[in-house]
Amino acid sequence: MTQTRILSALEAATNVILGWIVAMTTQLLVFPVIGLQVMLWQNLALSSVFTAVSFLRSYVLRRLFMRLSR
Repeated sequence: MTQTRILSALEAATNVILGWIVAMTTQLLVFPVIGLQVMLWQNLALSSVFTAVSFLRSYVLRRLFMRLSR
């Protein structure tokens, strides 16, 4: 079964959004415990960069594996 580029992007986006929610929650809980003091806007900015990179990585890997499976 092949997957369209749109479905690949949708899968990657869903995965990344759920990952972002988990990461933000984890950071908000763990950072204070280990003594890291980060303002909310800094946390959002940093996680946004990582989220964009994660989406691109996930999408490119999905397309690569779809191409290899042909």
